[in-house]
Amino acid sequence: MKGPELSSLRPRRLATIRGRILIGVLVLLAAGLIGNSVAGAVTLRNYLDHRAEVSLRASGDRVHRLLAAGPQTINGTQLSALISPILGMTVIGPDGGVAAQAGDGVPEAINHLTAGRLDQVVTVKDDPSVPDLIALRIPTSGLTVKTSEGEATASAVILTVRTDIDRSTVTDFVSSQATIVGVTLVLAFATALLILKFGLRPLGRMANAADAIASGAREERLPTYGDHSETDRLATAVNAAFDAQARAEDNIRAFAADASHELRTPLATISGWLDLYHQGGLTTPADLDRALERVDGEVGRMRLLVEELSLLARLDAGRPLEAQRVDLRRLATDVVEDAGVVAPDRTIHLHADAPVHVCGDAARLQQVLNNLVGNAIQHTPTPIDVSLESSGGEAVVRVADQGPGIAQQDLSRVFDRFWRAEASRSRARGGSGLGLAIVQAVVHAHHGTVRITSHTGSGTAVTVTLPALPPSR
Repeated sequence: MKGPELSSLRPRRLATIRGRILIGVLVLLAAGLIGNSVAGAVTLRNYLDHRAEVSLRASGDRVHRLLAAGPQTINGTQLSALISPILGMTVIGPDGGVAAQAGDGVPEAINHLTAGRLDQVVTVKDDPSVPDLIALRIPTSGLTVKTSEGEATASAVILTVRTDIDRSTVTDFVSSQATIVGVTLVLAFATALLILKFGLRPLGRMANAADAIASGAREERLPTYGDHSETDRLATAVNAAFDAQARAEDNIRAFAADASHELRTPLATISGWLDLYHQGGLTTPADLDRALERVDGEVGRMRLLVEELSLLARLDAGRPLEAQRVDLRRLATDVVEDAGVVAPDRTIHLHADAPVHVCGDAARLQQVLNNLVGNAIQHTPTPIDVSLESSGGEAVVRVADQGPGIAQQDLSRVFDRFWRAEASRSRARGGSGLGLAIVQAVVHAHHGTVRITSHTGSGTAVTVTLPALPPSR
């Protein structure tokens, strides 16, 4: 089966961040420009209509004021000045017909279109006999108009303003706005494309770096510029994740190497005694007993190592521990008494004035105390002090010795698995190097903290802090 074409794996232009931002910006800009143009055209249209209507009513008011003084005789020029700036005027005679017309010629059909609608603004649109206009029919009883053909008694005067010219103005405005919108969108597209090209360049470099990492360049990292931008913060966070992954992989490799090394030694010892037996080197019962004793010791050492690794694996997986009320003073008493039996020549003091209770797994917490006291017994010849107290809602356990201490450069590694200090914690003195790692894992599983302080030549102190329970009533 052929694999997918390379082109099908590439994201479409509109599926990229650049494409989506570009389309979004253009859509918003187009909506804004078109909305503004439509609003402008409607406003202009309403303004022109309102202006024409106001002009008509103002001229009609002047005519009414003139006639209120009594019958008047005026010529066409005077009437045109009276009603200026009206573009059209039609004089209606006593018989209801058109007696005279002046201004921008208006068809006689305006007479019957306004008949019976005195002092009302009439809007005429889409009439085949009359251009688009607005008209006002004013009754003019007592008005005589002198024309070139003589005098004419006017029963009414029709004032008109053509609006088809205004419609043309609005149409021209809309056309110019459409051109402006088109040109603006083209310029905005080019500008936005240029801005996005440079603005999203860090993302492209990040993608290239990520591809390099995925291809096996484990030391490669996303570029950062220290400008605290969103892309810079993203690159920093991703780099931190890559660093954490690299450390985890290194720890896994080191853990596997250390575990195999720890298991290889007892296996080599067992294999050596078995080879000696098969070659006939164990000829006496005493030799055979000694070989079995050594084999049994190495098997026990392997069993302990496997159990410790299994415990760490369970704790790493976050499997829940038992949760019950535990008296730390009783556990510390048992541990100190057991240590006195194992090392009767050592001085171990317990300082615990009152019971201290926590919620947790009693067996695991006792293992923490055993490991801490056992480490002190194993690696120092000095007296050991175990103290327990409750303060501020916390249970504090402290195991201190007066031994040679740990070098400052080694303190950051004391909780590493299989780690031993060169001077004082060699394999020759026993231990798998997992004791303090188990202590840390168990304490963290109980939502506590563990801290170690040490100075060369002045001893070491390990302090475990756990959430304390209130005293029982």
